[in-house]
Amino acid sequence: MRDDPQPVGGARLLDRFRAILAARGLADIEPGPTDTVSNPDDPGHPDYHRRQRAQFARTRWEHATPYRYQQATATHPGVTAWADRAAANLRDAGFLVLTGGIGTGKTHQAYGALRRIADSGPARFEFIATAAPDMYGRLRPGGSDKGTEYELRRLAKVPLLLLDDLGTEKLSEWTEEATYRLLNERYNECLPLIITSNLPVRAPLDTNGRPTGPDLAGRLGERLASRLSQASTVVALTGPDLRRHPRSAA
Repeated sequence: MRDDPQPVGGARLLDRFRAILAARGLADIEPGPTDTVSNPDDPGHPDYHRRQRAQFARTRWEHATPYRYQQATATHPGVTAWADRAAANLRDAGFLVLTGGIGTGKTHQAYGALRRIADSGPARFEFIATAAPDMYGRLRPGGSDKGTEYELRRLAKVPLLLLDDLGTEKLSEWTEEATYRLLNERYNECLPLIITSNLPVRAPLDTNGRPTGPDLAGRLGERLASRLSQASTVVALTGPDLRRHPRSAA
């Protein structure tokens, strides 16, 4: 019985390989350097995965965005700053309220903000966009096969929600209560919300302390106006009606 240990398994195979190299005069070749720098195009690189997420999110954005807004891009500094906060951490973004006259580009900026978030490559990208009148239509009894409570929970829990043309609906105790439940739930859970409206959050006051015109505070009630004031980035868009005076081609 031999006392010296014998190579087994992988060690024996390695010895045979070395013997073959030695027989060919290659035994003294040193191994080359190992590339330890990760390339952004390598599947294991963070940038690679971010681009994959961005591609997936952009596809979801395109499928859920109306054709008219397929080229929407956020250009207002206040809107892009809000979108960047939402991309970094949804719960840090708060609400974005876009106000201004008809045709000033509120909806365009809103969809552009969602596109900017998608292009950042978030870990999860899911949104619902709806006009306020359509939302109330689905929330009313009989407006949805799945029921009012289901629709309300769906809107309250989705990571990103765009509520377009808030303040155009017919006022009633029911619409005020439904809006309060929705916005209050997102407010409490620190979930972002984009609102567009032709009305300011609060209209300037006259010398008697009364609003000089209609505003969201008057339409939605002071409870919601207080939350909007506290949790919102308000961007007022000005200028002519772009639908009547379209931008000239470059």
